[in-house]
Amino acid sequence: MTPGARVAAAIEVLDDMAGGLAAEQALTRWARRSRFAGSKDRAAIRDHVFDVLRTRKTAAYYGGSDNARALMIGLLHHQGADIASLFDALGHAPSPLSEAEADFPDPPTDPQILWNLPDWMIPLFQTSLGNDAAAAALALQSRAPITLRVNLAKTTRAKAQEMLREQGIETTDNPLANSALTVTQGARKIRNSAAYSDGYVELQDAASQAVVAALTRGGKVLDYCTGGGGKALALAMDKSRQVFAHDIDTSRMADLPTRTARAAAGVIQVETDDLSTHAPYDVVLCDAPCSGSGAWRRAAEGKWTLTPDRLQSLTQIQDDILDKAATLTALYGILAYATCSVFKSENEDRVDAFLARNPGWQTVFSHRYAVDDHGDGFFTAHLTRA
Repeated sequence: MTPGARVAAAIEVLDDMAGGLAAEQALTRWARRSRFAGSKDRAAIRDHVFDVLRTRKTAAYYGGSDNARALMIGLLHHQGADIASLFDALGHAPSPLSEAEADFPDPPTDPQILWNLPDWMIPLFQTSLGNDAAAAALALQSRAPITLRVNLAKTTRAKAQEMLREQGIETTDNPLANSALTVTQGARKIRNSAAYSDGYVELQDAASQAVVAALTRGGKVLDYCTGGGGKALALAMDKSRQVFAHDIDTSRMADLPTRTARAAAGVIQVETDDLSTHAPYDVVLCDAPCSGSGAWRRAAEGKWTLTPDRLQSLTQIQDDILDKAATLTALYGILAYATCSVFKSENEDRVDAFLARNPGWQTVFSHRYAVDDHGDGFFTAHLTRA
C-alpha cells in the first residue's frame, strides 16, 4: 500500500469507530476485509488511528471537524506531514484537500485543546497532579516506550541485552527497575525472538516492574488482581517467594500457564473460594481495576470513553478489593495497593479511605511514577497493621 492508501484506510477505520465500534474491533474488521494489506501496512494504519485518539481535540481543531477525514487531515497537519502528497487520489489515496480544508488555523492556545482531554477531566488532572498536570497530559499524547522485563531468575540484564542485540533488537537500561530495558530499535522482532520465546524477557512496562521491585523479598505472596499475570511473573523472579495468582475473572489468566512455563517460574493459580485456604499471605498485591489513565498512551480510547459515573464505580470496586485483601494479609504483612492511574481519587484518596475504615493500619510507603519516557503513570502504597 502507498502512504496515501494507508491514510485512506485509517479514515475507513475511524469511520467505523464513529459508527460505534471500538478501536480494536474496527481495526480487526478492516484487516479482515483487506487481506491484501501486509503487516507493515496494518501497523502504519494502526499508528494513524491511535495517533488520532491520543490527540483527538488537536486533530479536530486543525481539521475543522471531528469526522474521520477531518481528523486525519488535522492530525497530519499537526505532525507536519506533506498532506498534498498523501491526499492526491492516486493509488487509492484520499481525494485532494479542498480550499477550505487547506486553510488551517493558527496553533491553539486553549488548554482544553492542547491537553487533549475531555473537558470534565481537566480539573481532575489539576487537583491530582498540581504543577505536573500539563506535563502528564502532554506526555499521554505521545507513543509509549516499549519496555522489556528481563527474567533475572534466568539471566542478567547485560546478557539479555547481548542476546537481543544478536537478534536485531537494541535496548538501553531503564532506570525504573534493575530488570527493565527500553527498546530503541527492532521492536517488531521481539515476539519472534529466541529471547522472548525462551522466557528470558517479557514485555512489561517499567513502572509496573518498579511496583513489584518495591516489595519486600521472600515470603508467601498473593497477586490478588492478576489479570494477564505480568506482575505475578515478576514476583516469581525471586525464588525465595511462594507466589499465588488470583483473579475474580479467571479467563484473564488464560495465558498465564504458558507464560509461566516459558519463564520457568513458580506461580500457583488460586480460585476465589480457595484463597483463605492458603492465607495468611506475607504480601498481598492489589493491582486494582482502574481508569488506566496513566497508561492512556497505550489505550488512548479510554480517555474518551471514561465517564464520571464509571470513575465513581471504579473507586467503589477499589475499596471493596482493599477490604477483602486485608483479611488475607498476615498480621505484620504488607497490603500493597497499586493502580496505573494518575487520579488522586483512585490513589491517595482510596488509601486514606481504607485507613479511615481500618484505624489499626498505617501507610509505610507511597510513591507515584510519572508518565514519561521511562514508563507509564503508576501509583503504589504499602499498608500494614500498626
